[in-house]
Amino acid sequence: MLINIVYIIVGVALVLWGADRLTEGASSLARGMHVPEIVIGLTIVAAGTSAPELFVSLVSALKGTSDLAVGNVIGSNIFNTMLIVGCSAVVAPMAVAPSTVKKDIPFAVMASLLLFILCFDDMESPHLWGNEISRSDGIILLLGFLIFMIYTFRSAKKEGLMPTEEELDENSELPNDYSHLWRNLCFIVLGLACLIVGSNLFVDAASYIAHRWGIRQSVIGLTVVAGGTSLPELATSVVAAYKGRSAIAIGNVLGSNVFNILLILGTTAVIHPLRIMGITIVDLMAMLVSIGLLWLFAFTKYSVSRKEGGVLILGFLVYMAWLLYLL
Repeated sequence: MLINIVYIIVGVALVLWGADRLTEGASSLARGMHVPEIVIGLTIVAAGTSAPELFVSLVSALKGTSDLAVGNVIGSNIFNTMLIVGCSAVVAPMAVAPSTVKKDIPFAVMASLLLFILCFDDMESPHLWGNEISRSDGIILLLGFLIFMIYTFRSAKKEGLMPTEEELDENSELPNDYSHLWRNLCFIVLGLACLIVGSNLFVDAASYIAHRWGIRQSVIGLTVVAGGTSLPELATSVVAAYKGRSAIAIGNVLGSNVFNILLILGTTAVIHPLRIMGITIVDLMAMLVSIGLLWLFAFTKYSVSRKEGGVLILGFLVYMAWLLYLL
């Protein structure tokens, strides 16, 4: 038991460090090729912060522990919306841009609703137990992710965040900087290796502990795995809120939630269909309620106050208490 707890800690550390190295190497390589910062942020950095969830979910599915994979995504989204936004708002009240309230949060809500529907699309079974997120469901999720990326890039272009054609032409004339090419490639390879090794350690140890103590794998996925893989978002959002950059904190959470559902579950389901055995309607409702509360709080005064942050944290603690009660 003790050695498996150590494996979990080492696995989390490897996954987080690997995601950081992968993101750093890819970002530096892109900058050397004069790729605009906004493009790097919308693609490489966003994917980098979601890499822990992707690798843990994928390894879980391939090892036949689908509940860890699904629980990881649902739990991460609850963790992101309730605990991360709650802690960030308590540190410093968070201003929310009107465009975020009108466009970005609704997209995150729609992604959550889509997952809810796909979990119940097996009409032969009115309950979650035994239902499956199939390959066709995974394709639907990936199509949703493609729509999200097109929408995000078009919105960035409309708001003047994307480079103009003149700027792209100027960049194309600049010589590419490959002075740190080997270092960046080593970071990318090393990051991927740590993600793979760390994910395997994490999933094997979590599965063993769940089996040893008779704890449902879904509960481990919703708590330990989700909390561990959401550490990058927690650190990024709280620091951003403390520095008064609440747009980054909110954007980080919303982007991560959409990536988790559409890209991570979509990719995982296409590679290996996910049979749901321990996830309940309470877990899905907690995910929907959490994003709904965030939308409500942000809609009222285009901000999330310290009191509202406290409500989100309280909601997270109540949900955790419910999971512990089920043990």
